This record gives sequence, C-alpha cells and structure tokens, in this order.
Amino acid sequence: MKYRWIRPIIFVFFMLLLLGISLTGQVEAGLTAQQPTGSIPTVTSTPRGPYVIVNAITANDTQINVRAGPSALTEKVGVLLVDQSANAIGRYGDWIQIEYVGGPGGKAWVYANYVTLYGGSLPLLEPPPTSTPNVTQTIDPTWAAQFLITPDATRLPTFTEPAPLEIPTYTTETGSPLGGVPMGLIIIGLGALGIFLAVIALISGR
Repeated sequence: MKYRWIRPIIFVFFMLLLLGISLTGQVEAGLTAQQPTGSIPTVTSTPRGPYVIVNAITANDTQINVRAGPSALTEKVGVLLVDQSANAIGRYGDWIQIEYVGGPGGKAWVYANYVTLYGGSLPLLEPPPTSTPNVTQTIDPTWAAQFLITPDATRLPTFTEPAPLEIPTYTTETGSPLGGVPMGLIIIGLGALGIFLAVIALISGR
C-alpha cells in the first residue's frame, strides 16, 4: 500500500505521452499540406539594351523637351525630367529617337547633347518624313487689311507744248536814200559844207 501513488503517476505520464504523439502528428500533417506541389519558375533578367538618361544642363534645368521629330521646330509632345531614363531606338543627326508613350507611334526624339547614352551604340535611322512645324504662321486677312493703305488716285499734271518761237527777221537795205548817190560821198559833202560855213562865219565876225 506504500506505493499506491505510483500508478496514478504512470497513468498520467502515459496519457501525456499519447497526447504529445497526437499533436506531433497533426503538426507534421499541416506542414506537409502547406508545401507547394508545383515547380517555382526561375526568373532570369534580359539585357535592357541602349537607353538614355537626361543630363542636368544647368543648375536651373529640371527637364528637357521631347519632340515629335528630330528638329527644334517640330511639335513638342512631352518632357523628360533630369535623371529620368528612356529606351533608345536609333539616331539621326544630333537627335536620338526614344520610346515615348506620348509620341506618334509610341516614339519621340530628344536632343543628343541633353542626354547620356548607355548600353551600346545606336543604329543610324533614315531621314524621317517632314513633320508639322511647331509654329505655323497664319495671317488673318481681316487683320492684315487694316494695315493696307490704298493711295488716293491723283491726276498727274498735263504738259502743254508751248507755241513755236517766232524769231523776227531783218532785211538789209543796200540802196542809197538819195537815189543811188553813195552814202560816203554824201557824208564828205556835208563835211565840206560845214567847214565852208565855218570859214564864212569867221570872216564875217571880223
């Protein structure tokens, strides 16, 4: 009777052992159910290829323009921020074609001096079709008509030809007024008569 307490202890120990074995089996079953049955795909990276990163031209520049064609006169379709990257497609002159959602056909152009190219060289592209200029100069006819000055029609002075100049003509008379007596002889005679009358006047005065 001295060892009656041994049986309860052995019974409790045996029950705890059964309970532990039961819990261990449930845990192993749960872990087995959670294991994936399929294969895990292997992720492999592919080379990106050529791309450009926007440079900081000056301290105040935060972005560059993205245009529809390789010219500063073409339409602006968006911007790229400094340090932003874009996949490069090709090159034409001083411009690089990039992948850009806002551009025609998902492509656009940036000025090569504003970006840095990485990942290899770019192929040379054929000259693109002429794009629409960024600014189309149009003239409003109504507005332009305000600056058109129409001169009033004035009558030019008429030229009247003067009357012909009449030049008087003189006739030279070669004849003598005393019926053919030479003029010189008449003058000599009058001179002699004058001298004669002067002599007579002197004589009479004495």
